[in-house]
Amino acid sequence: MIIKSPKQEKTYREAGRISSDILRELGNSIKVGITPLKIEELANDLCNEYGVKPSFKTVADYDYATCISVNDCILHGIPNDIPFKEGDLVKIDFGIIYKGFFTDHCWTWGVGNISKEDRKLMEVGREAVENGCSVAVTGNHTGDISNQFRSTAKKHGYTTLSDFAGHGIGKSLHGSPDIYSFGDPGTGDRLKDGMVICIECQVTKHDAIYIADNDWDVMSSYGEKGSMYEYLGIVRDKEFVKLTDSF
Repeated sequence: MIIKSPKQEKTYREAGRISSDILRELGNSIKVGITPLKIEELANDLCNEYGVKPSFKTVADYDYATCISVNDCILHGIPNDIPFKEGDLVKIDFGIIYKGFFTDHCWTWGVGNISKEDRKLMEVGREAVENGCSVAVTGNHTGDISNQFRSTAKKHGYTTLSDFAGHGIGKSLHGSPDIYSFGDPGTGDRLKDGMVICIECQVTKHDAIYIADNDWDVMSSYGEKGSMYEYLGIVRDKEFVKLTDSF
């Protein structure tokens, strides 16, 4: 959607703040022995407490407030009852509906002490998305963002998953434009002032995945860990205005 009034922007900022508060609590709950299903339960409880609805439950055939993807499950992980272990990488993707506005954002956390290699994977994943945000300004193109994702990952010996994309958002969870994890500068859709988008990518060693038997979990074909970060924000003339927080 395109933000067309200060009132709309104020409401969307409120949505981003509430969504960030909830995701922060979910991240803080991660520890050895806790299960994804416990975090899913907490997410639903917090949505009720804040008086909001989970946006992911509007997706056809998806009955959860969160996607919780651990290690070589790169994204779209269905919450399960497998306890977290020391050294796991946990991606929590989450969103709400607040006064008709949808949110969607994601962060990666390490459980306890993580390896130097996994710390680098997290750092590169965040750097890729932050670099994408830096060029999400009026007049640029979606390809400018996409190019930042892939080029940042490649610089550090990683890549991005080609099959998944960032997207527009607003009165529904997904809309135009699509923002792929690879592309050339100056290509794709032109970014417009006030455009609300989700900037995300997944970083791993190889761009090779398969879908698990539950039809949701996106798994690395090589059993490799991945990181994922996503911001919700507004395209403006001089900067990308983030509506969701860093953690």
